[in-house]
Amino acid sequence: MKNIVILISGGGSNMAAIVDAARRDNWQDLYGARVAAVISNRADAQGLQFAQAQGIATETLDHKAFASRDAFDAALMEVIDRFDAPDAPVLVVLAGFMRILTPGFVAHYAGRLVNIHPSLLPAFPGLNTHQRALDAGCQVAGATVHQVTAELDHGATLAQAVVPVLPGDTAATLAARVLSQEHLLYPRAIAELLSKK
Repeated sequence: MKNIVILISGGGSNMAAIVDAARRDNWQDLYGARVAAVISNRADAQGLQFAQAQGIATETLDHKAFASRDAFDAALMEVIDRFDAPDAPVLVVLAGFMRILTPGFVAHYAGRLVNIHPSLLPAFPGLNTHQRALDAGCQVAGATVHQVTAELDHGATLAQAVVPVLPGDTAATLAARVLSQEHLLYPRAIAELLSKK
């Protein structure tokens, strides 16, 4: 069984979309894959309640309890690796996980670590992507699923979705339109990855 471990920090709407797609499209039979765990660095992350209600294992690891980013990432690897298996390496999915990961963590999961970013990378890596797209006068915006590398938001692109920027858009209205596409794009990109493993 290929175990998928999803990392979240908040509401987990992308995580929920992935869990729903895995059930609806029967990833277990199609790809021999399942969402095995949801892990958060925040105990109050609402997404944990959704995962628990679906019978998915959850863990909380508070980054504030660690003296350094390296120490937190080392502990996080230990938790994730409980769901690992030599014959079916775990796929680690970042879904609104608001932590910059250390090079050691990224190297440990090289080729198995994916993220979704709310812009059409390479445009607008980092934060405040929607406001930056509006300020730049972009006519389109969107989301990118990409492999994670040590350089923030610079890994190989796996899939993208494009949405129009509409007259009168604010960062909030644009973000909502992009997020609705993320919920479709991310599960599709993960299914595509699983089909090749």
